[in-house]
Amino acid sequence: MKISELLKTKEVTVSCELFPPKKWSGLPKAHEVVRKTAKLGPSFISITYGAGGGISEHTVDLANEAQNVNGVTALAHLTCVSSGRDKVREVLGELKEKKIENILALRGDIPKDAEFPLPGDYRYASELIGEIKAFGDFCVGGACYPEGHPEAETLEADIDNLKRKVEAGCEFLTTQMFFDNNILYNFLYRTLKKGIDVPIIAGIMPITNVKQVKRTISLSGTAVPRRFRAIVERFADQPDALRQAGIAYATDQIIDLIANGVGHIHIYTMNDPGVAGAIFSNLSAILKEGA
Repeated sequence: MKISELLKTKEVTVSCELFPPKKWSGLPKAHEVVRKTAKLGPSFISITYGAGGGISEHTVDLANEAQNVNGVTALAHLTCVSSGRDKVREVLGELKEKKIENILALRGDIPKDAEFPLPGDYRYASELIGEIKAFGDFCVGGACYPEGHPEAETLEADIDNLKRKVEAGCEFLTTQMFFDNNILYNFLYRTLKKGIDVPIIAGIMPITNVKQVKRTISLSGTAVPRRFRAIVERFADQPDALRQAGIAYATDQIIDLIANGVGHIHIYTMNDPGVAGAIFSNLSAILKEGA
């Protein structure tokens, strides 16, 4: 099923994101993670793409595992910053062969000390989106940043770039993680004001350990509300308690979003079906009513 069609319904959707292993030896465990996640009944499962395309085969493999083995619609990520058109078309051909019709088109992180022009044939995600749409009948999504992309000069400039993605054929958007729902509500207002009317899926990351907190904030620059910071500081030396609190905080975010009309949620699971399962359990009656 195309995700764009799923998002047109009034049904509340909750999807999960998984990432592939860096080595082939990690595939059996990754397949197990996919199977456990699929049993939770997510609306779809997205599979991230290897840095520089080095493990793109794993992305296709796990997307196939999710959709064709476990029966859950797959969303395969595809990045382009270091890829040539031949590589992109090769991956698109593999996805088409396996009847995986949903792709999240991303520029990807620019490698450190990269020379310009970039080694690949693409500089922006909008260029990749156009390539995918020209290749075949794929449903294409994109990423968006409620707090602005780190490289954008201004929030307004970032919204302008986002509109270029939509004009290139992007049919839905998934946000980077955020910990303050007011940031998302403000972002949704600004996108509508700019004429961006495709569905926007809210990305939620349950923070369950201190190391994860530090890494997430350093990489994304995400704002940390006082309430969230207090939770981390209070339970920093109590791993089980912090895990439970992180799950509760993410659940609270999702409940607030659904109550305020944001009906499409994406959980950054960090390959932990236990965390995702706890959130689905917390939302069981809500999701049943919202179906």
